[in-house]
Amino acid sequence: MNSERKGSSKGSFITPGYTIPFILVTSLFFMWAIPHNLNDVLIKQSMKVFAIDRMHAGFIQTAFYLGYFLFAIPAASIMRKYNYKTGLVIGLFLYSFGCLLFLPAALISKYFAFLVALFIIASGLSFLETGANPFIAGLGDPSSSERRLNFSQAFNPFGAITGASVGTIFILSGREPDAAQIEAMKLNGTYDDFVKEELWRIVPPYMVLACVVLILAILMLRTKFPKSVEEHADEKNDRSKGHISELFRVPHFVQAVIAQFLYVGAQVGTWSYFIQYVQDYTGRNEKLAGYLLAGTLAAFAIGRFSATWFMKFIKPNILMGFYSVINIILVSIAILNPGTLGMWSLFLTSFFMSLMFPTIFALGIKGLGPNTKLGGSLLVMSIIGGAVFPPIMGKIYQMTHSMAISMILPCFAYIFIAYYSFFGTRNKYEYIAQT
Repeated sequence: MNSERKGSSKGSFITPGYTIPFILVTSLFFMWAIPHNLNDVLIKQSMKVFAIDRMHAGFIQTAFYLGYFLFAIPAASIMRKYNYKTGLVIGLFLYSFGCLLFLPAALISKYFAFLVALFIIASGLSFLETGANPFIAGLGDPSSSERRLNFSQAFNPFGAITGASVGTIFILSGREPDAAQIEAMKLNGTYDDFVKEELWRIVPPYMVLACVVLILAILMLRTKFPKSVEEHADEKNDRSKGHISELFRVPHFVQAVIAQFLYVGAQVGTWSYFIQYVQDYTGRNEKLAGYLLAGTLAAFAIGRFSATWFMKFIKPNILMGFYSVINIILVSIAILNPGTLGMWSLFLTSFFMSLMFPTIFALGIKGLGPNTKLGGSLLVMSIIGGAVFPPIMGKIYQMTHSMAISMILPCFAYIFIAYYSFFGTRNKYEYIAQT
C-alpha cells in the first residue's frame, strides 16, 4: 500500500522538488537535541545558583519531560486536523518562546520560572518529534524510508554534543567555592554578586538559541511542503483510526512502552548526574567533567552510526539485547567500583544505549496497522521516564550519600530492556499473523 502513495516517486530517496523541506525538517533532529543536553549542565549550575540539592535539581528534567508527556497527543491531533507543516511551525514558535522566557526568569531570579520556561520548550519539542519522524519517512520511496529516517536521526547526537559543549563553555565558569569560601563571601558582601554572575551565565545561550529557532520557523513558514506526505497511504485507505483499547491487548507494544519509559529514564538519569559522578569520585572540576559529558555524547553518536551498520548482519532486537547486557555490566562496575574505572564504565554506556530509542520505537509499532499513529504517540509519551528518574536518583543520593548507588535505577532499566529484546519482541509475530 505504501508503494502506491501519491507524490512519492518510486526509486527516489527524496520526493523530487522537496529537497528544501527535507533539509529543514532534518535540521530539527539536530535542534531538539541541544536543549536536552543543555539540561545536564543546567542541573549542575542550578545547584550552585539556587543552593538546591540534587533531588530538587532533578526537577529540571521533570518539568522538561512533563511537557513532552502532556503535549504528545495534542500535537498528533493538530497535525491530523491540519498538516505536518502547521504542527512543526507551532512547535518551533513554542521552542523559541520558551528560550526567551529565560530572560525574565533570570530577572526575577526564581528557580520555578526556569522550570516553566523548560516546560514550554519541551512542549514545542513534543510537536517537533511527533511530526518530524513520520514526515521524513514519507518523503520519498517507501522502500528507502528506514534509510532516510536513519540519515536524519544521525544529526541528533551532534546536537547533543553541541548542547553539552555550549553549556560547558558558556554556562559553567569553573568557580566552585566550598562551604567555607561561601561563608567568607557572605561575610564580605560578595556572595550575592557571585550568584548573580553565575545566574546570568545561563541566559545568553538560550537567547541565541531562541533567535536561531525563530529564523528556522520563518523559513519553514515560507517553504512549500508536499501535501502527499501528510498521511500514510495505509492510514488513508483504512477507515479505522485505531483504538487505544486495542493497543493494550498487544503484548509487544505494551512492553515497548514500558521499555521506552525505562530507557529514556536511564539515559536522562545517567547524563543528568554524570558530571556529579565524575566530580564525586575522581576529583575533576566541573569544566573537565563537562567536557567528559560531551565526550560520552560523542560515543553516543558513534554508537548510532555503528549500530546501523551492525544491523545489516544482526537482527535489531538481538543487537539491542546484547548491548543491554553490556550496559548492565558497565553500570554494575560504576556502582561497585566508583572512581576512574567507574567513570569510564559510565562513559561507555552511551555507546551501547545509542540504538535503543529508535529500535524500541520501530519494534513497538510493528504490525499495528490502523493503530500505528496512535501507538507512535503513546511511545512518544512514554519518554516521561526522563522526568521520573532524575529526582528519584537524587533522592537515593540523599538517603545513601552515594551517586554510585543511585545508578541502580538505570541498571534495572537495562535488565528489562534486555528481557524485551530477547523475549518480549517474539509476541509481535503472533499479533501480525492474527491481523
